[in-house]
Amino acid sequence: MAKKKLEYETAIPTLGEAKINTTLKNPRCIDDSKPLTLMMTAEELTELDADTLRMNFEMAGPREKLYFDPSKTKCAIVTCGGLCPGINDVIRSIVMEAHYHYGIRTVLGITNGLRGFIPEYGYDVKELTPENVSNIHQFGGTILASSRGLQDAEEIVDSLERLNINILFAIGGDGTMRAAKSIVDEVSARGRKISVIGIPKTIDNDINFITRSFGFDTAVEKATEAIQCAHVEATGVDMGIGLVKLMGREAGFIAAQATLALQETNFLLVPEQSFKLDGDDGFLMALERRLLARKHALIVCAEGAGQDLMESEIERDPSGNPKLGDICGLLVKRIKEHFKERGLEMNMKFIDPSYIIRSVPANAGDRIYCGFLGQHSVHAAMSGRTGMVVTQLKSSMVYLPLDLVTGKRRSINICSGYWSSVMGATGQQDYFEK
Repeated sequence: MAKKKLEYETAIPTLGEAKINTTLKNPRCIDDSKPLTLMMTAEELTELDADTLRMNFEMAGPREKLYFDPSKTKCAIVTCGGLCPGINDVIRSIVMEAHYHYGIRTVLGITNGLRGFIPEYGYDVKELTPENVSNIHQFGGTILASSRGLQDAEEIVDSLERLNINILFAIGGDGTMRAAKSIVDEVSARGRKISVIGIPKTIDNDINFITRSFGFDTAVEKATEAIQCAHVEATGVDMGIGLVKLMGREAGFIAAQATLALQETNFLLVPEQSFKLDGDDGFLMALERRLLARKHALIVCAEGAGQDLMESEIERDPSGNPKLGDICGLLVKRIKEHFKERGLEMNMKFIDPSYIIRSVPANAGDRIYCGFLGQHSVHAAMSGRTGMVVTQLKSSMVYLPLDLVTGKRRSINICSGYWSSVMGATGQQDYFEK
């Protein structure tokens, strides 16, 4: 079968020609005439049947010329969607870079997500200064609070105009990046010169082309601790089962990465791979074989796994995401029934660390990454770029257009070498064999 020929547009939109000399002292400015060329593999593109692709990207960093006059520039930051380790670190980095390096004196925090733009909610705007953000990186969550749900782009741009905002930094996931795109479109339709910069935030690591989202490493670290505890519980009794529920609505990256990190998981269940419960080749019999052979078993289950096994109708949250059925509740029920019917002993412990994982402060690695994201977001905005996000590809910080990251969601390719390594770490396929 012939491989796909892929084409991706990586040019970044701008508000106009940048004419103002940079205010940065001794900057290492990026030469836009020399794009960064990277060889993107089919696995990185999440298209296993595609050709490896040579792509050009705009490198992140300061430019010699600015579009905005720092002395007259007003910025705003909004945080949207679920919590994630590192949000406060990004906020702090933006404020510090804008204030100390560019001399921007006004950075406003829009509270409670995109709702903060809508007058009917009546939320206050918070002024962000180096003094009141200096210690926020020590805490999880977001000092601006967050919310889910779509808001009218026209009302958001109305608010940006009333506040005289020149630059909007939107920190959020897939839905937030789509909202940012609609804001860019509305700004353009009005002929306004407002830069909109996205900072991708998703604890599930599932935004297209974003191979590393901030907070993911911290989430994996905390998830690994929970898995270790479940392993201790499972091995502490005869015929013990440890079941750990981890975040991952449509992508099981946290569960897979934590499984690789600890090498103790016996069964990994993720949204990308379907499974059945009953029959000789079903999960319940595989679990029984494992228990009879080794006297303990450890199961890691992403929250979005096995949704086809749920009988309830699909509902959606305010952001349009499907409300997930309780797959772990179903597993607990069916495992207990199965072993009772088979007359076998079983001792099960269930651990759900979801909100602990997403609410903790970022670890050292994520803090460094968040610092780069904040700094390069300010560099991009001040040079007049808009409709884009900052991320790391390979070992380089680059700019990507919003159209690229909102095209689809990223997920584990279960035909990839990565997934083969995960399955090798669990050994679960051996127990599914009759």
